[in-house]
Amino acid sequence: MSKAIRNQALGIGFAILFIGALIGQSFAGLAVYNDDQTLHGSSPVGYWDFVTSSNFVVDVAENWQSEYLQFFLFILATVWLVQRGSPESKKPGDEGLDSDENQMVGRFAKPNSPKWAKDNGWRRHVYSNSLLLVMGTVFLLSWWLQSVAGTVVFNADQVSHGQPEVGWIEYATSADFWDRTLQNWQSEFLAVGSMVSLSIYLRQRGSAESKPVGTPHDESATEGE
Repeated sequence: MSKAIRNQALGIGFAILFIGALIGQSFAGLAVYNDDQTLHGSSPVGYWDFVTSSNFVVDVAENWQSEYLQFFLFILATVWLVQRGSPESKKPGDEGLDSDENQMVGRFAKPNSPKWAKDNGWRRHVYSNSLLLVMGTVFLLSWWLQSVAGTVVFNADQVSHGQPEVGWIEYATSADFWDRTLQNWQSEFLAVGSMVSLSIYLRQRGSAESKPVGTPHDESATEGE
């Protein structure tokens, strides 16, 4: 059991952090929401009512869609674009989908390779792009959920101010929706760009996200292999 936990420690650790942060957000959000309710002469709501409300859902979905967009674009970009010296990049000249031999697919697959990697039809094509497909799907679903929940929250605010309600398409093309969306996107793009660029010159000993400490700055992660 201890070996299994150790072998999965990174995933388990981040799962615990995620659950803890989500629970913390729910209680902090409930407090803020009920303060606002009291300020406007409305009754406070209970925990379950809040976490199933559009107010909570829109904030969660807003964060999720930006995170999965970040990974979707980063995975896609690193197929075709390189950054010399960054451990987050292939070395210059290795752009593209790579050969079947290097990817160990089809007749080059190992005996213990995933079953779909050995297939020569559509299954291999789907599996070869499965990470990008899942990241993109979660992004689109989260973005759609944000827009739907955001419409409900926006309309509640419209009603409280004596303004007419709007439809989903009208809200999804509104400044409010894109303000919430783009402020998350820009922070994700900044974070990824900073990681790619700073890791050229800075190191963290023992981290898989860093080059070895003594690696020359202009050497990409795979060049010494």
